[in-house]
Amino acid sequence: MLILEQAAALVFQPYVLGVILASAVFGMLVGAIPGLTATMATALLVPMTFFMEPVPAIAAIVTATAMAIFAGDIPAALLRMPGTPANAAYVEDAYKMTQSGRGEEALGAALVFSVIGGLFGSIVLMTVSPTLAEVALKFSSEEYFWLVLLGLSCAVFVNPGSPTRGLISLLIGLFVATIGMENPSGEPRFSFGNIELMAGIQFIPAMIGLFAVSEVLRTVTATSPRQKIPRADGHGVFKTQWKNLKKYPVQTARGSITGTALGILPGAGADIAAWISYAISKRFSKQKEKFGTGHVEGLVEAGASNNSAVSGAWIPALVFGIPGDSITAIVIGVLYIKGINPGPTIFINDPQTVYAIFMVFILANLIMLPLGWLAIRGARPILSIPPSTLMPMILIFCIVGSFAIANSTAGIVMMMVFGIIGFFMEENGIPIAPAILGMVLGPMLEQNFITSMIKADGDVLRFFERPIAAGLGTLTILVWLFPLVMLLLRRHKAARFAT
Repeated sequence: MLILEQAAALVFQPYVLGVILASAVFGMLVGAIPGLTATMATALLVPMTFFMEPVPAIAAIVTATAMAIFAGDIPAALLRMPGTPANAAYVEDAYKMTQSGRGEEALGAALVFSVIGGLFGSIVLMTVSPTLAEVALKFSSEEYFWLVLLGLSCAVFVNPGSPTRGLISLLIGLFVATIGMENPSGEPRFSFGNIELMAGIQFIPAMIGLFAVSEVLRTVTATSPRQKIPRADGHGVFKTQWKNLKKYPVQTARGSITGTALGILPGAGADIAAWISYAISKRFSKQKEKFGTGHVEGLVEAGASNNSAVSGAWIPALVFGIPGDSITAIVIGVLYIKGINPGPTIFINDPQTVYAIFMVFILANLIMLPLGWLAIRGARPILSIPPSTLMPMILIFCIVGSFAIANSTAGIVMMMVFGIIGFFMEENGIPIAPAILGMVLGPMLEQNFITSMIKADGDVLRFFERPIAAGLGTLTILVWLFPLVMLLLRRHKAARFAT
């Protein structure tokens, strides 16, 4: 009890609360601009944390991260431009809801269920950190290989159109991920001697191009007038969320649990958590045909998943000093600078700081509700701006975001090239979202496959020797076989009726 009082004294003071509020606004602004990710928001805050005590420094990063993950839903729903790969998992449903006049309902669901998922992950972080972190440490390259394959498979099968076209999109993304010399062999591939390509394709400019620039091109080249979006009544942010919570309690709990579990695994993070949760939601839904057409169910589950994964990533970071994602990698560096060594001893040597961090997680998720509501209300006028004015503004933001990644014009060139590729993909009915996941998970897939094969001396059966790896591998193969089995059953049933 004394430790909790000491932790509360560290958090509930005007300076720390002011830092949390300022960081929340900053994270919301950065996350709402396509191309400026939660990781970038965290990196920009690091120089400021040098002048802070440990608790306000960590509070700034925790709050900005939580806000930026949600804020990526705002351009996703209003403009079909996801702020992060996690938002891309359900961008089609969110944007279709906006087109039918339910944009505030979509963003309200993203906000409310992100808060619920974040609070769930925070509670798990507070209560069972050491136990869950021990499970995460049992994952080796074989388990990660199957986990990545499962995530990639989900991208194909959740596609509202043809799985074949989803597979084509995924293969495009995986091919892009092979470009450059960031591979286990260190040999440049498909770079054609170009120095910029040797460094690989920068992911953020590619994502901006595929989603944002392709949307600009589609609007500019459209021969028919742009569909007019019905005006919302202004009260849809929270109005339907209680009904959604009562209608989808299982999806909410399942998304929160899945996100936390995957967040704990180093390298998995919110991106793969959102995709897998969306796929699970569609698989067990009674209205599968509505996914991708403006249905809120998948948004509820994936929205809860991506923010719970943010909390889950802190479990291995605090308990073992192993970063769960790029953000916690930065956080571990900040902790060391502040003289706090993450690991099992942190709970003995500095327990008040640990519990102060837990309290910050709760506060950050609670403050997201009013600030998220203000952000949604403030973003609503975007829909009334004429396309002739809006599209050049979007293009300017895209150029700035692509240039800011590496302060190089190469990012702008990549953005424009992928914008053209994205335009032709969608003109031919090939979805963009699986390509994004292929680009994100491709390097992780290759790295873990090569590592596993080296350890096994080329023995493929090694992928099934460990219990967790065998379970994940079996599940992945069943996911692959399920469509084929269903097709054979349908043909068999049709043949029986024909005779």
